[in-house]
Amino acid sequence: MPSSPRLKLFHARTSPSTRRSTSLIVLSSLAIGLFGFIFGLSAVVFPSRTCLTNSPPKTVRVVWNVAGGNGNGLSGGVKRHKVMGFVGIQTGFGSAGRRRALRSTWMPSNPEGLRRLEESTGLAIRFIIGKTKDEAKMAELRREIAEYDDFILLDIEEEYSKLPYKTLAFFKAAYALYDSEFYVKADDDIYLRPDRLSLLLAKERSHSQTYIGCLKKGPVFTDPKLKWYEPLADLLGKEYFLHAYGPIYALSADVVTSLVALKNNSFRMFSNEDVTIGAWMLAMNVNHENHKTLCERECSPHSIAVWDIPKCSGLCNPEKRMLELHKIESCSKSPTLPSEDD
Repeated sequence: MPSSPRLKLFHARTSPSTRRSTSLIVLSSLAIGLFGFIFGLSAVVFPSRTCLTNSPPKTVRVVWNVAGGNGNGLSGGVKRHKVMGFVGIQTGFGSAGRRRALRSTWMPSNPEGLRRLEESTGLAIRFIIGKTKDEAKMAELRREIAEYDDFILLDIEEEYSKLPYKTLAFFKAAYALYDSEFYVKADDDIYLRPDRLSLLLAKERSHSQTYIGCLKKGPVFTDPKLKWYEPLADLLGKEYFLHAYGPIYALSADVVTSLVALKNNSFRMFSNEDVTIGAWMLAMNVNHENHKTLCERECSPHSIAVWDIPKCSGLCNPEKRMLELHKIESCSKSPTLPSEDD
């Protein structure tokens, strides 16, 4: 029987020229890889101006669930940004003129300016706005975002009658985005000195749960014809408890942490946002700090926020008054002095 054929393996023998070309390919690949590594490392250690100008957008959309649960949700994984204070400027769809005035005065009008302000004061500042079913208004907002990129968008209907809900949504969104020592609610019709606000927030405090504002008391409004009518007046009595005026106040991180942990419908909502927050602060047993520098009618060496109290709940005719105040040296260019203890 003939023997089975043996399997023969053939190895091609490389010529000297083939070996040389292979060596060149290997060396070229190593050189390209080394160059790529060095370039990548230099981009991290020495970022170019192009990288800075192409930084990620500052405007972020945050989902807030009204139905229940903690209600925090970010569109995409966003790492919390560390700041000393976060200032959320509450604004609406009819306030484009106010935002223009703000960007022409104390608030920078571009991302680079916002970054420099944050570096100098420790404060991050964004406009806070909800949504509307009016597609024309939403389109206009999208155009403004494309130009300025300085918003946080809340997934909640923008209605004046729902301001307490928007305020809670704001604090939850701000907490989700920023690891901050204080969270400041401010309206878009006040003249603010961020440098002085920074000094106020940076003060040493013995209380970790702190509520800072220009505090007031006053009669409960029972007449439905009045702007600040309170339908739940029978639960409050004849006079409101001590609470901060709505145009600007600040809550410490521990306070906001407690708010974030609440179910959205677990605390009573009053008609007025400042009363609602004040009631929660009483229930949470926080420390109240009263600072009249947050509600001055004229600029002074210590004024932090200027507005036409009590004539208007902000500046009267803010689009005009904001620009007028900014031209006054005592408002915009006076030295930043340490805040006085009340």
